[in-house]
Amino acid sequence: MRVTIFGSGYVGLVTGACLAEAGNHVICVDVDAGKIERLKRGEVPIHEPGLDEVIKRNAEAGRLEFTTDAARGVEHGLFQLIAVGTPPGEDGSADLRYVLAVARTIGTHLNRYAIVITKSTVPVGTADKVREELARTLTAREAKPEFDVVSNPEFLKEGAAIADFMKPDRVVVGTDNPRTTELMRALYEPFIRNHDRLIVMDIRSSELTKYAANAMLATKISFMNELANIAEKVGADIEKVRVGIGSDPRIGYSFIYPGTGYGGSCFPKDVQALIRSAHEAGHEPQILDAVEAVNARQKEILFRKMQQHFTQGLKGRAIALWGLAFKPQTDDMREAPAVTLINLLLAAGATVRGYDPVAGAEAQRLFAGQKGFSLAKNAYEAAQGADALAIVTEWQEFRSPDFDRLREVLKTPVIFDGRNLYDPAMVQRLGLTYYAIGRGRVAG
Repeated sequence: MRVTIFGSGYVGLVTGACLAEAGNHVICVDVDAGKIERLKRGEVPIHEPGLDEVIKRNAEAGRLEFTTDAARGVEHGLFQLIAVGTPPGEDGSADLRYVLAVARTIGTHLNRYAIVITKSTVPVGTADKVREELARTLTAREAKPEFDVVSNPEFLKEGAAIADFMKPDRVVVGTDNPRTTELMRALYEPFIRNHDRLIVMDIRSSELTKYAANAMLATKISFMNELANIAEKVGADIEKVRVGIGSDPRIGYSFIYPGTGYGGSCFPKDVQALIRSAHEAGHEPQILDAVEAVNARQKEILFRKMQQHFTQGLKGRAIALWGLAFKPQTDDMREAPAVTLINLLLAAGATVRGYDPVAGAEAQRLFAGQKGFSLAKNAYEAAQGADALAIVTEWQEFRSPDFDRLREVLKTPVIFDGRNLYDPAMVQRLGLTYYAIGRGRVAG
């Protein structure tokens, strides 16, 4: 198969690398010449476990190429995948300017049949706009090649994207033409051979499926955080509650871990975009509004606990922060709870020394020149002399620290655990005061 992918960001690179790994000839097109040159040198601009090796292997084999030449990309691929960004506008709606710009680019150079696939997360009705933009551009050229537009949303988890693509739970295809169904099946055949996971539906349902999936997961997170706050008020332990409800197969254990709220490039943006789409359709999405409101409040929960603990105020306090990325196995800090916490602490006059196994460079970029924020080389250096330790991301290396050493290096032996990593009774026996989510306070 000959595949062209417009956009060399997270979705484009993972998709391109995995399709090439299956033997396809893939060309990734991007307008950022600097990024393309770095990719040609083997420098991958994102952190995703295993991606570097897959890109290197397939680039060396000649199955994966990178270019800024859009005309060559359009000429190359039977499949033209649109995987550019859809950043949120000021009103929360998805900005489709880049998606439609790619549609115009394809229409400018298309001379034979192609399947144009929207891989980006887009609102319902975007495929219609892509089709209209293509038709308008082709008409202006007086060109008449056939084309089909397909919705094929991605369901990749950051930190496990390679495995998600190579062994997908499902491959959703939205199409109005049986011909494209069979061609899409052929493209994904190497990844679904053990079990046919191709789910074919109409285009608008496919577009809504992506938003619905992320909104459902975000809802589970906010619901559990709401329960955690209730548990704390009534003297219950949310971790015991979690086990009690998770054992019900109708509920399950996935996405019911209380914490400091969701972040990243998908959940916040997609929930906001779905809310906006609902408003445009004349519907008031009360549950989604609540999901977003609960999440915004939850991102401040560790800061509020610190305010209650330090009754003389946070000004002049030094806070150690373990975990900066929005989740483990990524350096993505978009909408990360750590960013909210850092900004609140700095505004309150505290200083913050952060540590993250992979997101340090991104944090340095985000807080460059910000007085009061610094980075440590390791977890214990971050905690040295700090008035408190806050844990925001559940990296594996934080799960079993040396508590004796931690008690020695901290100026004040207190931990604010935003991920419920530790047993409160054990931490108490070791002489540390411990605040968790939905478990109350345990004095050391």
